[in-house]
Amino acid sequence: MLTLDSHPAGLHFLQIPGPTNVPDRVLRAIDNVTIDHRGPKFAVLGKAALVNMLPDLHRFPVSTGPLCNQRGDFL
Repeated sequence: MLTLDSHPAGLHFLQIPGPTNVPDRVLRAIDNVTIDHRGPKFAVLGKAALVNMLPDLHRFPVSTGPLCNQRGDFL
């Protein structure tokens, strides 16, 4: 029987859609601690991202009505 909580020894590879070699620098980056989305570091990061996006936001169309009905079907 297959158990999902055991892992084979050695390097693990991303397998979507097939085995893909992931560089060590990417594996090290993935291993970093996630920034708390309610912490001060995330607030600084989010504000910087928003400030950089503001000049380009005028390119997106603005909706004047609902995009879907009450069942969730797109109109």
